[in-house]
Amino acid sequence: MNRPDLSNLWMPFTANRQFKSSPRLLAAASGMYYTTHDGRQILDGTAGLWCVNAGHGRKEIVDAISKQAAQMDYAPSFQMGHEDSFRAATAVARQMPQGMDRIFFTNSGSESVDTALKMALAYHRANGEPQRTRLIGRERGYHGVGFGGISVGGISPNRKTFSSALLPGVDHLPHTHSLEHNAFSRGQPEWGAHLADELERIVALHDASTIAAVIVEPMAGSTGVLIPPKGYLERLRAVTEKHGILLIFDEVITAFGRLGTSTASDMLGIKPDLITLAKGISNAAVPAGAVAVQRNIHDTILAAAATGIEFFHGYTYSAHPLATAAIMATLDIYEREDLFARAASMSGRFEDAAHALAGKRHVQDVRNLGLVAGIELEPRPDAPGARAAEAFQKCFDEGLMVRYTGDTLAVSPPLIIEESQIDQIFDTISNVLDTID
Repeated sequence: MNRPDLSNLWMPFTANRQFKSSPRLLAAASGMYYTTHDGRQILDGTAGLWCVNAGHGRKEIVDAISKQAAQMDYAPSFQMGHEDSFRAATAVARQMPQGMDRIFFTNSGSESVDTALKMALAYHRANGEPQRTRLIGRERGYHGVGFGGISVGGISPNRKTFSSALLPGVDHLPHTHSLEHNAFSRGQPEWGAHLADELERIVALHDASTIAAVIVEPMAGSTGVLIPPKGYLERLRAVTEKHGILLIFDEVITAFGRLGTSTASDMLGIKPDLITLAKGISNAAVPAGAVAVQRNIHDTILAAAATGIEFFHGYTYSAHPLATAAIMATLDIYEREDLFARAASMSGRFEDAAHALAGKRHVQDVRNLGLVAGIELEPRPDAPGARAAEAFQKCFDEGLMVRYTGDTLAVSPPLIIEESQIDQIFDTISNVLDTID
């Protein structure tokens, strides 16, 4: 087959001109591997985009989607429903912390974040505090690309083009990353819990009665794998509870086994008020997302509306039949194969392999949690990000897919990974670093 015309597609989060001059085209996927257009096997070290947790091409998911497409390709979700939307919600609720069993379906992490922010505002209005409209994010946070998500997000390039149109009344906590104090920590670093107390400063500045919600990623992925310091999230939860502020965990990356449990909330023993979900919820076979909500928040919003629609929000494709089929088949695989426990059992080997890169050329930090690792490289003085970009390309040339952001390489493989594949990932990165100036 002839190569397609590359000019018409405007690619997302991509250096389009550079890519199209030397494209990396994928043609097939199975298990732990992609196949390129020229027939090369690429070990998937990133589960696609943090999302293919059960591995590629799972027959159970393919069959569920195909069967559903033949039976009913679409059903509206406004004032209508289909049975599997309710079954899928029940299946998701079983994976959430106790009491977080009200599930609102979306199609992506970005939509889940904007939905959760709206829910926070709607809750306070319904609870008799409509003045609580301020939203608090965190520096270096990534919460998708909706205007709500980039407003509470803290990655500068994602914000600067649109800065004049971002939501008003937003403030940001400091990020928790510190090479000085936490370089080469294994798991959660010791230093940094005190940074949660910055929320008290923000409360004093704005008054707690104006603040609706705080949103953070328990473990920040897209900004370069930032691990929560020990005690940090616990203190953040305590401050939000003290002042009646809702806490939103953005678990688009961390939910569904990435850290060895159903959610980061479960792993850390901290229950927020809302959890945003996507990626692993459907093994990325069909775009899907959700928000898991504490029951009292849901009930308060519904009770405030005397009749009719209680929450004026939703999407044409909320609980799309193909998505709910994929969700149920995916969650069944996770449970049947006990993949979360498997991920937890592999995390020690994964951690050791990642930290074997300490002392390697250019490496200034290695950090990890569950089946996630970030390898931060020393930036070139005249070209920040260029060294990691070169490493990313050379890894791909050597048959390994990783991700990079800034000068950090990120690794987050499917949960089905074998020990030999863990070794292959980090051996390849090690060898590539030896070839880079």
